[in-house]
Amino acid sequence: MINTSLILAEGAEDKNPLLPEWYDITWSLVAFAVVLFVFWKFVIPKYRTVLDERHDTIEGGIARAEAAQAEAAQQLAAYREQLAGAREEAAAIRDEARTQGAQIVSDMKAQANTESERIIANGAAQLDAQRQQVVSELRGDLGKLSVDLAEKLVGASLSDDVKQAGTVDRFLAELDGVSNETAK
Repeated sequence: MINTSLILAEGAEDKNPLLPEWYDITWSLVAFAVVLFVFWKFVIPKYRTVLDERHDTIEGGIARAEAAQAEAAQQLAAYREQLAGAREEAAAIRDEARTQGAQIVSDMKAQANTESERIIANGAAQLDAQRQQVVSELRGDLGKLSVDLAEKLVGASLSDDVKQAGTVDRFLAELDGVSNETAK
């Protein structure tokens, strides 16, 4: 064992263990150059292309988002204007409807008053006609009854129509006079 460590120790003194052999450095540099060339020629351009596409996509997306946001803001403003206009129009329609409703109510009241006055006038005319008819029937009946009563009391015949009508009219006139004095 001592011999092996001496042999190794003798050869170790000449060489530095930290420095590799010159052929290892050469081949490592060639392999590194090939890998560097492949990366520089193929990988890095593809990587830059992908990064540029992503950058364009992101920037384009942001620009599209900003444009969409601006358009949405414009549409919102237009919508609010339309909504305000619709509210004003609805208020005007409500006011007009109230005005028309009040006009219709007043027209209907006037029409109802006119119709009521007409009905009252027709009723009054009918009452007057019926009163006249009742008065003339009562005059005729009263006249006949008074003539019959007078014939019974007097015992004479009063059948002459002219005399009978005169007597009845005079009697009714006296009754009207008496009723007017009591009504006062």
